[in-house]
Amino acid sequence: MIKVGDSLPAATLMEYSEVEGNGCSIGPNPVDVAKATAGKTIAIFALPGAFTPTCSAKHVPGYVEKAVELKAAGVDEIWCVSVNDAFVMGAWARDQKTDGKVRMLADGSADFSKAVGLTLDLTARGMGLRSNRYSMLVKDGKVASLNVEGPGKFEVSDAGTMLAQAKG
Repeated sequence: MIKVGDSLPAATLMEYSEVEGNGCSIGPNPVDVAKATAGKTIAIFALPGAFTPTCSAKHVPGYVEKAVELKAAGVDEIWCVSVNDAFVMGAWARDQKTDGKVRMLADGSADFSKAVGLTLDLTARGMGLRSNRYSMLVKDGKVASLNVEGPGKFEVSDAGTMLAQAKG
């Protein structure tokens, strides 16, 4: 498992763009993790799945609500990572009203989740290999803090915890 002080692994996430702009075409666009985190402070939170109960009712809304405070604390971008495809993440972004606040990034084949060692096997529940629920503060591609949830928990990866760490 990745730990504080480690660099993020080389990986590509996918992001669905609603509109063309800033060189982005409409549809899924690759996000090179190393390039996208270079020289920036990124609050990343990951969760098992789009449109799932805790993720939709608590996890994403908390980061949307605290986006202004996180940015005031020095966070350049907030990323939500889930093992879903970019189209699902785009639909979830619309549903959660994340535009301009949280980037909804797809880890469709769980490559990023595997590389950071934070997968969750939900095969018995019909969901396959997913991401564990966690958050991390990343500064210039290196992990500054890491908050991994225990099974079925939502206690340390929330936006309030991340905000305290960003201020610290």
